[in-house]
Amino acid sequence: MALAFVGVTVYSVLNIVLGFVVLVMATSNSNDTINTGILVAGALVLALVGLGAGAGLLFVRRPWATGLGLGLMLGWALWSIVSAGYCTGLNPTMYG
Repeated sequence: MALAFVGVTVYSVLNIVLGFVVLVMATSNSNDTINTGILVAGALVLALVGLGAGAGLLFVRRPWATGLGLGLMLGWALWSIVSAGYCTGLNPTMYG
């Protein structure tokens, strides 16, 4: 289960890097429609990596893949809970 911590760390680093890129792209543009699209794309990528790749690794049925997959999904869930959905794109006030 040590790889679960690796999965949480990998997702956290990805979340910070992708979140920074998405925020820079969204603030550098003055069109609200494009900003919303950028935020939605970032949220989808984070969900696909956290939940999609995590679930995919669970289907591999190897101990290392199970730990890493659970870690990715736990990382997505923890970031969603701790940041009230801002870091994963779940907060609806971001799109208003």
